[in-house]
Amino acid sequence: MRVKITLQCTETGDRNYITTKNKRNNPDRLELKKYSPRLKRYTIHRETK
Repeated sequence: MRVKITLQCTETGDRNYITTKNKRNNPDRLELKKYSPRLKRYTIHRETK
């Protein structure tokens, strides 16, 4: 039931993280604050295909 997703930085467009989520519990797109190595600070990362 868990699927792999990629998290993309909203400011730089880099795809920095891969994680999993349960589609049944979270059908909408995931949005997390993660560290962006290029900017050297925490930014919002959104789920991409």
